[in-house]
Amino acid sequence: MLAQLLNGLASASSLFLLSVGLTLIFGISRVVNFAHGSLAMLGLYLAVSLAALAMPALGAGPGYWAAVAAAALAVGLLGAAVERVLLRRLYGAPELFQLLATFALVLIVRDATLALWGADDRLGPKAPGLAGVIAPGRFDLPVYDLVLMGVGVLVLAALRVLLNRTRWGLRVRAATEDREMALALGMDERRLFTQVFALGAMLAGLAGALQMPREPATLTYDLAIVVEAFVVTVLGGMGSVSGAFVAAMLIGIVKAACVALGTVEVFGVAVVLPKLTLVIEFLLLAVVLTLRPWGLFGRPAAARAARIELAPLPPPRRRGDLALLAAVAALAVLPWLARSQPYVTVLAIDVLIAGLFAASLHALMGPGGIHSFGHAAYLGLGAYGAALAVPWLGHLGGGADGGMGLPQVLLCVGAGALLAAAGAALFGFVTLRAAGVYGAMLTLAFAQIVWSVVFQWDAVTGGSNGLFGFWPQGAIASREGYYLFVLAIVALAGFGLRQLLHAPYGLNLRVSRDAPLRAAALGLPVFGIRWAACIGAGALAGAAGGLTVFAKGSISPEIVGIGRSVDGLVMVLLGGLESLAGPWLGAAVYTVGQDFLARATDYWRAAVGVSMLALILALPGGLANVLRGRP
Repeated sequence: MLAQLLNGLASASSLFLLSVGLTLIFGISRVVNFAHGSLAMLGLYLAVSLAALAMPALGAGPGYWAAVAAAALAVGLLGAAVERVLLRRLYGAPELFQLLATFALVLIVRDATLALWGADDRLGPKAPGLAGVIAPGRFDLPVYDLVLMGVGVLVLAALRVLLNRTRWGLRVRAATEDREMALALGMDERRLFTQVFALGAMLAGLAGALQMPREPATLTYDLAIVVEAFVVTVLGGMGSVSGAFVAAMLIGIVKAACVALGTVEVFGVAVVLPKLTLVIEFLLLAVVLTLRPWGLFGRPAAARAARIELAPLPPPRRRGDLALLAAVAALAVLPWLARSQPYVTVLAIDVLIAGLFAASLHALMGPGGIHSFGHAAYLGLGAYGAALAVPWLGHLGGGADGGMGLPQVLLCVGAGALLAAAGAALFGFVTLRAAGVYGAMLTLAFAQIVWSVVFQWDAVTGGSNGLFGFWPQGAIASREGYYLFVLAIVALAGFGLRQLLHAPYGLNLRVSRDAPLRAAALGLPVFGIRWAACIGAGALAGAAGGLTVFAKGSISPEIVGIGRSVDGLVMVLLGGLESLAGPWLGAAVYTVGQDFLARATDYWRAAVGVSMLALILALPGGLANVLRGRP
């Protein structure tokens, strides 16, 4: 138990070094920096490369630590450049736009790393003189882990002195607690933001560089660690350095306890605690934010979120109904118009399903004003719900041979939508009680919980291999038949959503978004209205997941990943929040564009990232506004 505790504290120290930079950046600038993991990844790659040059030239020990310091400094300078060139333009934007801009940086940095260092993992050297273990055969605690613990404590002490005993730290704390007053007193906002972002980036680079003896430099390192850094930052309270330290220690100790205790019996059921290590921090986050919506050391004032000012939805018109019918009719003949290119039909199915997923998220973010960073949880629940329903529902609906014909597929998709709606009811009940960006981060935590369950529950979900063999039969066995089936489902869902959002419920939902206190004073059940929106959006996303299963014939945990949630956000903001047609337009442009870029270049992620940045900066209102002649 003691050995596991010490290992847990070493991992917690590394997690603190990574998350404290994110905490500082959010505390001063309110930027949700998704690229923080990419900065750590660059620190690791740079340290490996610089160590190979410095250790022969300066000697093993001095060369190693010089490489670590140089990598951290280089990442800090890069962070300052990113802040001045890009993020400075987005400080007044809502968190969603900042999140997407920093995720675009993730894509760009990953492909830049691929171009510079290649796709193979790179192994760094061991720290000279620190390669042994303490108490071999009993604890087997690496000496380097003790060094990491010490570095974490030293960084905490240095930051506390810097923030509490210096004039610069006083300005940082003033801007964190009351930015408007600090500006009124003459604080140089731009200069301070650049300095804090550079410091946060340098700490991320240091965290990555210090991992050189523990793990190889790999292209997947960025997203593998950034979510844990978010959890620590939110759990401790955004902007609180002490909170980040306590949260990192808490997560490290709890994970170590799970490994040390092994299997325990709860109410007669054996629980394998080591399997909880992938999800335990998200469970902690959910519990803490339920009881204390602003984190352990956060303050209620820090939970405020930048609002998105939305124009009223245009009223439904007969011309819009006719245009919708014409669009559905045109899409119905698409497979026959593109008969010489069958792939067009396959891509069109992907576009329709993506449009339904994006429309479900738009209903939350636009009319509902509810941010969700983990909407893929409902897509995944719907997909796995439909797949797991096949053995139970495959023989219903009139299929003589038990095949997956149209009735059976429809029943399975409905089962997936119901499971997703149930998940949305549970998650929404908790997340709606959290404030601002804390609630949005809580949705990300729930999505990661769903991912960890489907990733590890081999007996039911197939684990990392997923589930296979879900091909439709009968009238929808062909590409054209399944395309028409998907088109019918999507058209009905889109038309029903349009009618609902223009009905009295839709008006009440928008009132609850724009003036919740006034709506409550008028007697409207604000929480119930918003909760119903979460459930309905979850059901639509679940239907999209169910349709995906039979379009691809298989399902894997990737459908619940962070990237899929970000895809939904990109589609919605690309199309525009002020129009019901926006998510459909955004889904079409994003899906087709991504497919084209993936075929055109090996560095398609960077191309997608650059396109995302250009659209965020040039068309913040979305493509739908451009087509309507609005800025």
